[in-house]
Amino acid sequence: MAEHRGKFRGVLLRALAGVTLVYVGFGACGYLAYGDDTLDIVTLNLPRTWPTAAVKLALCVALALTFPVMMHPIHEIVEARLLGWLRKRCCGGGGGVGERATVQASRVAVLAALSAVACFVPAFGAFAVFVGSTVCAMLSFVLPALFHLRVVGEAAAAWQRAVDWFFLLFGLGFAAHGLYAAAFG
Repeated sequence: MAEHRGKFRGVLLRALAGVTLVYVGFGACGYLAYGDDTLDIVTLNLPRTWPTAAVKLALCVALALTFPVMMHPIHEIVEARLLGWLRKRCCGGGGGVGERATVQASRVAVLAALSAVACFVPAFGAFAVFVGSTVCAMLSFVLPALFHLRVVGEAAAAWQRAVDWFFLLFGLGFAAHGLYAAAFG
């Protein structure tokens, strides 16, 4: 791994530039097409035709296939804490049938809680804007730049640190704007 460390900077910059272009391009196209009448879920603006239905179906399939990947870290955290708590309180355990049943029950409980939030939160679009603008901004802009600053640090040239700080501040500004839009917009 250490022999590829020098390539990280270029990969990071290309990834950040690509994510930025996709976000800006998608937002600009949506706004240019629908203006202030753009709905919370942009696919609801599209006409009711078979290509639109195909796009919506593809998005649903993509969400269904990526949801387990997104949930994996959450399940690991919940399971580690739950099993740690059980081992302290109960048998001190060695991974038997009861432990596996507990893990599966915790996964079902997390999914049920997420389903309840999706179904019963009023104005789910505003909630999605809040989560999307804050969490996505952090994952796409802030954390990669912060990691690069932490890994490379002072070894990076001044212009490279400036680019990292630009993306970091841009991501924080984007998250703040999204938070404001979700709360007051």
